Amino acid sequence: MLELPVLNNFQQPEIKSNGNGVHQTYKVGVRRKTRIVNVGGILVGGNHPISVQTMTKTKTSDVDATVKQICDAADAGCDIVRVTVNDKEAAEAMAEIVKRSPIPIVADIHFNHIFALKSIEANVAKVRLNPGNIGSKDRIKQVLDAAKAKHIPIRIGVNSGSLEEDILEKHGYPTAEALFESAMRHVGICEENNFHDIIISVKSTDVRLMIEAYRLVAQRTDIPLHLGVTEAGTTKIGTIKSAVGIGTLLAEGIGDTIRVSLTDEPVKEIEVGKEILRSLGLASRNIELIACPTCGRLEVDLFGIMAQLEEKLEGIKKPIKIAVLGCVVNGPGEASEADIGIAAGKGVAILYRKGEVIKKVREDEIVSTILEEVEKFVPEKN
Repeated sequence: MLELPVLNNFQQPEIKSNGNGVHQTYKVGVRRKTRIVNVGGILVGGNHPISVQTMTKTKTSDVDATVKQICDAADAGCDIVRVTVNDKEAAEAMAEIVKRSPIPIVADIHFNHIFALKSIEANVAKVRLNPGNIGSKDRIKQVLDAAKAKHIPIRIGVNSGSLEEDILEKHGYPTAEALFESAMRHVGICEENNFHDIIISVKSTDVRLMIEAYRLVAQRTDIPLHLGVTEAGTTKIGTIKSAVGIGTLLAEGIGDTIRVSLTDEPVKEIEVGKEILRSLGLASRNIELIACPTCGRLEVDLFGIMAQLEEKLEGIKKPIKIAVLGCVVNGPGEASEADIGIAAGKGVAILYRKGEVIKKVREDEIVSTILEEVEKFVPEKN
C-alpha cells in the first residue's frame, strides 16, 4: 500500500475523551487544502467552489435521450455529468455526446481498458476508473499515458460493496481502513506511471462508514475528494442519507465535488445537492422559501399559499430569502429577518421588506404581493 504523509496544512481534529474511550471532534469551517484538478474547465479542489454532479440514467447508445438528460441537468445547475460506458455502442456514442453536451462529461469505466481509450479519444473531461481493475500493466500504462497526453484526470472510485478480495480478507469486512487501503492501491498504480491528476471517492451505503473513510483520506493525502453516499435509495431516504453524510463532511471542510445518488431523475439529484451546499453557505441561493411548520395557531391557508409560491417562483434566479409565517407569535420576528417577509393572522398579513414594515395585505393578496416584491427586488452587490 502506498504510504502518504499526513498533511500539515489540514487542520487536524481535536481529540477529546468521552468517558468510554477517545473520539475525534472535528472543527467546522476550515476548508481542507488540496491539489487542484481541472475537469473540462471546472476546477476541483483548492479553494474553488464545490461542484455538483449527477449521472445520466438513459442508455448511453441513445444519444438524443442522453443529451437531453444532460441538458436538463445543466439547466438545473449541474456542473459535471457522468455517463456510463459499459458496451461497444456506448463507447461509440461518446464522441457525439461530448460534442453536444453543455457541461463536462465523465466517462464511467469498469474493467475495460478499450472503452477507457475510446472515451479519452472522444475528449471526455474525466474518466472514472480504478486502474488496478483493467488488467495488465501494459493496459494500465496505455490508459494513463493517453489520459496524461490530453490532460484528462481520473477519478478513483472505491465502493464498500466491491472491495478487492485480499483487502476484504485482511480486514474481515468493509471498514474505513479497507476503503482507504483500496483507494491508495489505485493511487499508487497511477503514481508509479507518473500520473498525478487524480480525484478520489470512497463511497458506501453506510453513512457512518462513508464519513470515516473520507476522513481518513482527507487526513492522509492532498487529493481532492468526490463525496457521495452510494446507492442512497429512493428520493426521501436517499436525500436524508446524502444530506447527513455529505453535509457532515462538508461542514468539516472535507469535500471538493459531490453527487447525490437517488433512485430518481438526475435533476432531482442536482436539486438536493445544491440545497445541501446552500444549507451550509457553500453556494449562493436563488429563491429561498421559508415557512413555519404550522400548528394550532395557524390562521391562514399557508399550505395553499406556499404551493402557489413554489410554482410561480420556480426558475427565478434572484438570491432572495422569503419568509411566510402563519401566526402572530413567531411570525413578526422571523418575517422581519428575511428580504421579503409575511406575518399573517386572521385573514390579514403584514408585509416586511428587509425588516421594515411596509403595509397590511389581505390573505388573498399575499401571493400576488410577494410576486410584485420579487419582481422589483434588487440584490445587494458584494
